[in-house]
Amino acid sequence: MSDQSSDASSRPEKPEESRDAAKSTSGTAPEPVNEAAPGGPGRAKAAGAKPDAGKQLARASTPPASTPPVPPQNAGPDVPKVPAYLQAPPGDVWQRQRQGQQQPGVLSRLRTASPPAIGPGTLWSVLATALLSALLLGDGLGPNLLIVALPAALGAFFAARSARRGLRPWTAVWAVGGLTLLVVPALREAGWPVFLAVVSALALGSLALHGSRSWLGVLLGSVGLFPSVAAGVRWGWHGVRARADDSRGRVRTIVRSTAVAVVLLVVFGALFASADAAFADLLGSLTPDASVGDSPWRAFLFVLGLVGALATAYSAAAPVRWDGITVRPGKARNRAEWALPLIVLNLLFAAFITLQLVVLLGGYDKVLEETGLTPAAYARQGFWQLLWATVLTLIVIALALRWAPRGGPRDRALVRGVLGALCVLTLVVVASALRRMDLYVDAFGLTRLRISVAAVELWLGVVLVMILAAGVFGAKLLPRAIAVSAAVGVLAFGLVSPDGLIAEQSVQRHGRDKPIDIDYIAGLSADAVPALNTLPEPLRSCALENIDRDLTVTEAPWYASSWGEVRARDILEKHPVQNNGTECYRLGEGTGEREGYEEDDSYDPY
Repeated sequence: MSDQSSDASSRPEKPEESRDAAKSTSGTAPEPVNEAAPGGPGRAKAAGAKPDAGKQLARASTPPASTPPVPPQNAGPDVPKVPAYLQAPPGDVWQRQRQGQQQPGVLSRLRTASPPAIGPGTLWSVLATALLSALLLGDGLGPNLLIVALPAALGAFFAARSARRGLRPWTAVWAVGGLTLLVVPALREAGWPVFLAVVSALALGSLALHGSRSWLGVLLGSVGLFPSVAAGVRWGWHGVRARADDSRGRVRTIVRSTAVAVVLLVVFGALFASADAAFADLLGSLTPDASVGDSPWRAFLFVLGLVGALATAYSAAAPVRWDGITVRPGKARNRAEWALPLIVLNLLFAAFITLQLVVLLGGYDKVLEETGLTPAAYARQGFWQLLWATVLTLIVIALALRWAPRGGPRDRALVRGVLGALCVLTLVVVASALRRMDLYVDAFGLTRLRISVAAVELWLGVVLVMILAAGVFGAKLLPRAIAVSAAVGVLAFGLVSPDGLIAEQSVQRHGRDKPIDIDYIAGLSADAVPALNTLPEPLRSCALENIDRDLTVTEAPWYASSWGEVRARDILEKHPVQNNGTECYRLGEGTGEREGYEEDDSYDPY
């Protein structure tokens, strides 16, 4: 019994190796034990020992047998050591996700803040947009686009006000410009200027919501409405659920009142319509024609209007600051490396322009004398090459500004001088291209493709002038100014009525005893009817028979009819189209643009 107690009291402390192993495994150092300290546990036990304590003290004073060290936890034959390259770093993404610390996305970092709960004004505006989309957009495009856009804009205004966002000058410019562009579908029947106007209106509306000002911000901000579609739908759904839970009684009251109002309108409207034919016609023209057969299409338009209005309101309440995405400037080059290629390009432009002065200042006689070509052959060549030269020059200017030297005032003067000279020379190239197009049109007439590319070339000239102005006054407003110029160009292009210009130019060519392409002008839209109506018979009826047939087959309601279509209907009702039979086929043979070409030449009908 005494031996056991003495063994227990004299158990040796852990050796140094065991303490080190415990320290490495536990991560904390054990408390130090001072075995030689007076008054320690060994001395206390020795004081209270029995008579045979000498043996026990002698046994305790002898060095203990060495015990094997405790191996670390990640060592040993059964536990393989993890290589360093497989161990997750402290900032590993997957480890943060496992711990619930997911990294925020790009859009979450660029959004200003979470939007407040959707308000009642925004909800009613969104619902009105969806209903008007389902009722009005199914019959075509016309004033209905502007009617649908107004409640959507009103919902965005309510959402921005609830988020305490004020109206800034550029926001007003983009918003008014987008709504103004929707006037083009209300005026013109031609599909291609209407398409450009609608796309440009969407881009300006998106810029009004996000307020971008940099190059990348204006580019991404024009399509920045689409990333808000899913978030806007969730935002609207949560707002509707919250309001339905808080005001179930009011919702039932509104539904009952609306149902009673609809029943009263239907009953008394039917009675008044049966009592007076004039009132019936007025009511029929004002009421949307919603049949059961096109219910899936109108349901799709309802969803489209609802989603679009919610995305618009959500972007107004929590816009994405696309200006937060920055592009670092390129590495600045030294003056010689940067300027030498551009100076060579300027010399090439100058040599080309010197030869083009003959065309700009002379006429057909100079062309024949200097080139040996006919006016028709000279008009066909060169325009597309000059157009692409203008586009590539703008790309060269953008890249040159990225890697331009930025050492001081002398570098800035060099950049302005070299790029300014390139812009001026490119403006002369634009003038040469437009002059060639003028010769082309004078020889063969105006078409949709020719008027479109001429308008693009003219707009590129305006961009070059803006770049020159930015070099003098600063480039802070240049991205937004170019966007405004593009919107103004699209608006002007739609207001001048391209199909009407083509028809007027064809009529003028006929008055000068020049051939016109009846097959081509017969495919124009209703915007060309006022000009084509002045042609003599049978040219007039041959040019208008396709338009008259289209207007007779498809009779759209007032909200889906443009002013050009209404005007064309009135003209054709007063002056009906005559049936000339096969006479129109004979008039279309061997006339128009096909004259002046060899048989093996390629013919472009546009």
